Amino acid sequence: MNTTARAGRDPGGAPVYLDHAASSPLRPEALEAMLPWLAGQPANPAGSHRVARRAKAALEDAREQIAAVVGCRPDELVFTSGGTEAANLGVHAARDRGRLLCSAIEHAAVLEPCRALGGATVPVEPTGILDLAALAEALDSPGPPVALVAVMAVNNELGTVQPVPEVVAQVARAAPGALVLCDAVAALPWVELPELTQGCALVALSAHKVGGPPGIGALVVRRPAQLAPLLRGGSQERGRRPGTVPVALAVGMAAALQAAWEDRVAARARLAALRRRLVTGLVAEAGAVPTLGAAWDSAAVDLAHLRFPGVAAQELVVGLDVAGVCASVGAACASGAPEPSHVLTAIGLPETEARTGLRFSLGWTTSGAEVERALAVVPGVVRALRSKAPGDERIRDQGTRSRGPTLASAASTPAPRRSTPGGPSGRPGAVPGVGGTG
Repeated sequence: MNTTARAGRDPGGAPVYLDHAASSPLRPEALEAMLPWLAGQPANPAGSHRVARRAKAALEDAREQIAAVVGCRPDELVFTSGGTEAANLGVHAARDRGRLLCSAIEHAAVLEPCRALGGATVPVEPTGILDLAALAEALDSPGPPVALVAVMAVNNELGTVQPVPEVVAQVARAAPGALVLCDAVAALPWVELPELTQGCALVALSAHKVGGPPGIGALVVRRPAQLAPLLRGGSQERGRRPGTVPVALAVGMAAALQAAWEDRVAARARLAALRRRLVTGLVAEAGAVPTLGAAWDSAAVDLAHLRFPGVAAQELVVGLDVAGVCASVGAACASGAPEPSHVLTAIGLPETEARTGLRFSLGWTTSGAEVERALAVVPGVVRALRSKAPGDERIRDQGTRSRGPTLASAASTPAPRRSTPGGPSGRPGAVPGVGGTG
């Protein structure tokens, strides 16, 4: 292994993991809570005997614990197989009730079902914030009544925190019968979720983004929302989601969310400092450009989205992987898709610039030593790729300088101008095709 590759790994050989937005390592609290249900006597919480009743009690304790963290009643929480199912259930709650609207940068788990049901997108500003004027126009446009408006709490690629309370208020004024669905999968524990989503009828959650087990999520369902089950064949979850709920995963999710929530203030401060060190270092040493321009520091503290002019992001991910650093070009669910991220094109980036964007996401295990190892590796990989890149001016942009703009100059750079994500006029249009879900 060459020197660059060795630099990205700790003495034990583990890579620097900066892809927590894809999945975060299992927290010890979650593992401890799960072990008795993984290694002990199996039990179906829907049964009637004492072992089943014990499993049912553990499941309801987990439900209460999660409800307390997210700010809902326990009976409003429906367990699902993950964030994708939760989002799909939420969208289908408005099926056949009227028009569906969603922001242009929603996760595919929201965009795809909206598209399947004939929904339309609402454009965002160049900083990724929902265009509230465009939303007002869409709500007032002629046609069937609006049945659902979907806006995510935190974008999973950019880290943009959406003005969810303003959206809720606008919908209440213009379309009082409409439901607001909030995908909060990328939000915990980086925002105060109860305050941000208190007016939302539907809130989608996932466990493995915060150090819980994969394979479980939940949907908050508040009145007047009523779920239309996607599956048939059981009365579990009050008839809203049939199928045996895995007790081990439920208690693991509850323990992880509780641990993340209790540590949120310290974690936010710690990750804000680590992200600033990472961004400033990559701007100075690798010629990186913050995708959100001056707004990068206002995004959720766990995410840093940067462009590396002259370098194809897919190639950079591979190069960094070989060198011992894990990052991503965007949502893991769309990894390998031939098209650039729909999130980046929605904020107005030309396709060639969008193809140079990389997401670094930090989490509960990220340390200062990992950030320093990343800073020791990334600039060298970027320089190597720039030196071998073809002379295509659409990609190469500013040439092969090893040192880029200072953070001050990057911060003063305005965010990209928006193109027309919603349609020819830039206003709400058909939902574009995006990558897979998850």
